[in-house]
This record gives sequence, C-alpha cells and structure tokens, in this order.
Amino acid sequence: MNICDRLKEERERLGFDQEGFAALGGASRHSQIDWEKGKSFPNAKVLAAIAAAGADVQYILTGLRSGIAPAISPREAALLDNYRHIDDEEGKRYVERSAQLAAKADMDEAKSGRKKRA
Repeated sequence: MNICDRLKEERERLGFDQEGFAALGGASRHSQIDWEKGKSFPNAKVLAAIAAAGADVQYILTGLRSGIAPAISPREAALLDNYRHIDDEEGKRYVERSAQLAAKADMDEAKSGRKKRA
C-alpha cells in the first residue's frame, strides 16, 4: 500500500468525502483527487490539519501506525464521550451489553451469508 492509498484509507476511516477532507487543510476536492492518484502530495499545512481531525499522519507517510493510541473517528469519539458521561454503572452496563449484542448480530449475519444491516 502506498501513500495515496493510505491517505484515502484514513479519509474514509474518519468518514470524510474527498471535498470535506481536503477542505480541512484549505484545499480543493481536485487536490484530494490528485493526492489519492499520486499526481501530487499534500503539504505540511494540510497534513497538520488532517492530523488535528484524527488522521494518523505517520501512517499515511510511512505505513507505520503512530505509537500513540489509535486515532478514532469523530463518531467513535462521540460514542465514547457519551459513555463516559453516564453517571451510573447500570447505564454503562446497558450500553456495553447493547454494543455486544449488536456486534454479535453482525458476526452471526456474516457467518450465515446474510447482508449486513445499514
């Protein structure tokens, strides 16, 4: 996998379309397309901006994940923040069990060959 592929992978992991990801660094969708095709590469300003949005820039550039905790998407961060603000153990256990059941249902669907839920 090359820089272009890793840049696209990080963009998709964070849930951005090409236009939105490029805009983080003040660039255009056309620039993002060129970066993902390897025609050009993002500058330091863009890399700093996408890092602030959660992209693992070390991974994009080298193929090695950074030594810090893996970056999570904004959606995952919101879920974790909500969980941390539950003030009773019963509520936390409810969220944990719900997540376990949803993951199990997805695994069961995959094993049986059924389509995943949207």
